[in-house]
Amino acid sequence: MKNFLVKTIANAGALAVAIWLIQDITLTGDNTGKKALTLVLVALLFGLVNFFVKPVAKLLTLPLFVLTLGLFTLVINALMLLLTSWLADKLGLNFHVEGFWTAVLGGLIISVVSWALNVVLPDDKS
Repeated sequence: MKNFLVKTIANAGALAVAIWLIQDITLTGDNTGKKALTLVLVALLFGLVNFFVKPVAKLLTLPLFVLTLGLFTLVINALMLLLTSWLADKLGLNFHVEGFWTAVLGGLIISVVSWALNVVLPDDKS
């Protein structure tokens, strides 16, 4: 359970950095509390998308991973971010990613920040 919480906090932090750095990734709300709640819910949604959909997408595009020496990961990350944006819209969460190239840049930022936060934050592997 602690590992899940750490990964959700890392996702929320990484999403917050991407929202802060990229103008076309937006998170709106009436006040700071609602924005924070929306950010945590989007982080949970992003984690679920990455847990359930990303492995299937990676398996189906395995030849492209080999052909591009792993660079196709950027496309998969962008698609997961766009899927999260679409699902957030369907769930009434005020999170939106505008366009594929914005998602590519956002996915890159989220990957780097999430990795850094997972290095710094504790986990339950003792």
